[in-house]
Amino acid sequence: MAFPSDLEIAQAARMQHINAIGEKLGIDAEVLELYGKYKAKLPLDLIDESKLKKSKLILVTALSPTPAGEGKTTTSIGLCEGLNKVGKKAMVVLREPSLGPVFGVKGGAAGGGYAQVVPMEDINLHFTGDFSAIEKANNLLAALIDNNLQSKTKNLQIDPRTIAWKRVIDMNDRALRDIVIGLGGTGNGVPRQDGFNITAASEVMAIVCLASGYEDLKKRLGNIFIGNSRDPEKKYVYARDLNAQGAMALLLKDAIKPNLVQTLEGNPAIIHGGPFANIAQGVNSVLATKMGLSLADYVVTEAGFGADLGAEKFFDIKCRAAGLKPSAAVIVATIRALRYHGGANLKEVNNAAPDRVKNGLANLGRHIENVGKFGVKVVVAINNFPTDTPEEIELVKAYCKERGAEAVLAQGFAKGGEGMTDLASAVLRVVDKGESDFKPLYDLDLSIEDKIERIAKEIYRAERVTYSSDAQTALRRINNLGLSKLPICIAKTQYSFSDDPTLLAAPEGFKITVNDIEIAAGAGFVVPLLGKIMRMPGLPETPASEHMDIDADGVISGLS
Repeated sequence: MAFPSDLEIAQAARMQHINAIGEKLGIDAEVLELYGKYKAKLPLDLIDESKLKKSKLILVTALSPTPAGEGKTTTSIGLCEGLNKVGKKAMVVLREPSLGPVFGVKGGAAGGGYAQVVPMEDINLHFTGDFSAIEKANNLLAALIDNNLQSKTKNLQIDPRTIAWKRVIDMNDRALRDIVIGLGGTGNGVPRQDGFNITAASEVMAIVCLASGYEDLKKRLGNIFIGNSRDPEKKYVYARDLNAQGAMALLLKDAIKPNLVQTLEGNPAIIHGGPFANIAQGVNSVLATKMGLSLADYVVTEAGFGADLGAEKFFDIKCRAAGLKPSAAVIVATIRALRYHGGANLKEVNNAAPDRVKNGLANLGRHIENVGKFGVKVVVAINNFPTDTPEEIELVKAYCKERGAEAVLAQGFAKGGEGMTDLASAVLRVVDKGESDFKPLYDLDLSIEDKIERIAKEIYRAERVTYSSDAQTALRRINNLGLSKLPICIAKTQYSFSDDPTLLAAPEGFKITVNDIEIAAGAGFVVPLLGKIMRMPGLPETPASEHMDIDADGVISGLS
């Protein structure tokens, strides 16, 4: 199997006007809010609650990845193409790429080969401006907080040492993790320590992805926790105390609407929201998923990184909040990742090694078992690379069969929809049998510690959980705020079930350490920070941006 060249892919990318894509969904051209010829916003009144309950939702997740990723987005798009090839009305609903990874490690994040969403360059760059709007809304609140510290008449007596709100930027910039602001004299504000998160990890991003509409959006924005007040009668300060929610919602009035684009094969696709799964909830917006279920019979969606992160949060946070019930889950596996978990270093992952694949299968098996704990039936997609050998592929198929999961070769990158019909048929067999009976992993009435422990022991297989002094302080604050019944959104490394990225395959009996817990009261969850994870990534030594360019004719290179 040979991968297609960039020229072959470019020749296949003959985009249809977005009005034609809307017409396939029965949407009148007058209803679409156009952003050029190939992108449009979808008005929220297209969501049909009665229709979406009849449609089928399919989650695409993965085994624990290598640093290059294992192709969840490519597989999701390819599966959508395959479902349409076998006669189903299917749509893919994905997250928007963040500029941080685009210019950092990954390059583009709109699929690959013949399984892409287009216009790829626009989607990977500024798209329809959603990330910019989220960034501005977040930073408006930051400006209002520091303005209040300076105010003489409306001062809420916020204790600067307790301010939990950070500024954000959609870039990997480690130098901004911890900064000091307000320097230069009294006219410049109150000096204090601050920092930046990446936009994809911001609470405003989470709120946009979980809001059910404009009123819910404003309520959630108003519920954002800012910090403690020195006023003993007030005690705590929220965004609503600054009357911030209305202005923030104004900035998000278009960003809350899902974006319609298309696949290379001309099938409709929705792309909306972009939280990472290692440091945020890792799923596209509730409104986008509901929009897809309203407009198509089958919706393929993906959750970031491995199933221990993205899938767990999809099930326990998004599905619970939105009342969604997935009909099937696809776990993407690659032979190279199995070699990696079986002992190959990153320079060796493309070398055939059946013994290492056999050793690495424990990681895949753990994910299959974990997804089953949510009552969701699994199909395994072997995302095919030219370096895979028939012996290694058969090892995976046999291993999965022993565990009650069908494993199917997925060739969306090389063949588009034609290479995904086998996977589509396998998924339809699961969906049609109605074998899934979704249930969350934990009850919200449990304490925060009990919910963290349930995830740590049931999903990660940790032996015990320890808490730093900062985390213990955060737990007391959560209880004082009355937020103990919120779900959990754990931030940890994506490379291991543990909080140590070097513990590969399927480790057991380890300890995890909660170093701190961030409160996202507006989003409606709390964020335990495990190990050395942080919410502002850094660039690699050789960023992907070094290989990107634009020529005199405006043709972009190096972004795919």
